[in-house]
Amino acid sequence: MNIRHLTLLFSAVALATGASAADGKVPLKVEYPKPLFAGTPRPISLANLEPAGTKRPVIMVSADTKLLSKGKKVTSSDSLPVIGELSFITDGDKTGIDGAYVELGPNTQWVQVDLGASAKVAAVAVWHFHSQARVYHDVIVQISDDPEFKKGVTTIFNNDDDNSSKLGKGSDKSYVETNNGRVFDAKGTAGRYVRLYSNGNTSDELNHYCEIEVFGTAK
Repeated sequence: MNIRHLTLLFSAVALATGASAADGKVPLKVEYPKPLFAGTPRPISLANLEPAGTKRPVIMVSADTKLLSKGKKVTSSDSLPVIGELSFITDGDKTGIDGAYVELGPNTQWVQVDLGASAKVAAVAVWHFHSQARVYHDVIVQISDDPEFKKGVTTIFNNDDDNSSKLGKGSDKSYVETNNGRVFDAKGTAGRYVRLYSNGNTSDELNHYCEIEVFGTAK
């Protein structure tokens, strides 16, 4: 390699490094619990199911992104869960073992995290019940500064492909629950409240949450 080629190479590296530093983006770091089930899961057939082995993209966030939801207040459409307490959803325990998850009633239900102040939300992660392979229906994730979610609502994920939850038809893929949960890119959407919907699952009609994590920065 001659001097000219070396110069061009070093220039390219310098430009890439400079762009990265100027952009200030880093991969989002999420801590995952240990897997709870082993062996071959029973097959699940859904029209809009994400293919097995699909590689999920790395979510890039600003370097000052923090976990905003730990210990924050949670409300729900089902104020009296069948199992557990709503506070479990932001207590940091995402293991999914008995005593670490909330079970809500059937049909479309939602849970809502109050961040305490409006923030720039970079990502939202959720762990439903993951001790067995199952798919939760009508998973919808929304962000707003309105606690009633009647105005200024941004939807960052919606896999309700038949509008059965009456919140609009979504085009996102359904997915099989694992210990990796699901992380949704919120792209800096501003809001104080984060609401997640579901409408039963492929094992039963109930709705379950182990943990929700909201990452972002103060406005």
